[in-house]
Amino acid sequence: MINSQCMLTVAEIECLERSIVASVGPAKVVEIAGWLVPLDDGAIGRAKSATPLVHQADPGAIDDIERIYRAARLPPAFRIAETEGLAPVRAALAERGYAPKNPTIMKVGAAEGLAALSDAPAELFDRPDAAWIACFGGEGFDPEEAAQRMRNLTRSPDVLFAAVRDGERALAVGVVSFGGGWAGIHGMRTAPDQRRRGHASRVLAAMGRAAAARGIGRAVLQVLEPNPARILYRQAGFSQAWRYAYWSR
Repeated sequence: MINSQCMLTVAEIECLERSIVASVGPAKVVEIAGWLVPLDDGAIGRAKSATPLVHQADPGAIDDIERIYRAARLPPAFRIAETEGLAPVRAALAERGYAPKNPTIMKVGAAEGLAALSDAPAELFDRPDAAWIACFGGEGFDPEEAAQRMRNLTRSPDVLFAAVRDGERALAVGVVSFGGGWAGIHGMRTAPDQRRRGHASRVLAAMGRAAAARGIGRAVLQVLEPNPARILYRQAGFSQAWRYAYWSR
């Protein structure tokens, strides 16, 4: 069975959704009736919002999901794809007073498309160092939110951190996670005074080569709808799989 919007099979969608949740390192994940319910108090929406594993889900699970969040003393939240099969879920959430926000594009592509963005090198390492942290939470970014995001990303079971440097300074950084046959792109940041110089292309290319070296051919990323970085991702051959929003009261 094929999802008409992104041409991924039902099994591939489930694998992708599991990989996405695992990659952002929630403190705990509960699985119930075809849903993943990540529980976390950090800044990453994917780490603290319930999502269905297939894009045809029963809204009857909403009651149980709300109880799980309340028992954990967390506000109930949902990450719902805007696909036809999930229309009943979105309608049920709206009836309960939830509203969508932060429309986000899920994009999928090939690791080789990322690798082709640049021949220039970028560094890859297992743990973020001081220069990486300074760029990730530097000018233009909320340091507290950056610290929360970094906490989650370092909990990801298989992850590499990437950077383009000038001496001791990191000019651009990113994170790539691996799981379920997917390479997940996260945390792309470029210092404000270094934008439009090709640094992000170098970071992405290094991630693509790392994925290919592991035998992983597919990559996924999420980008907020107004983000100009979508142009770069199109250059890498990424296309929209679906659009989703976060639902909260």
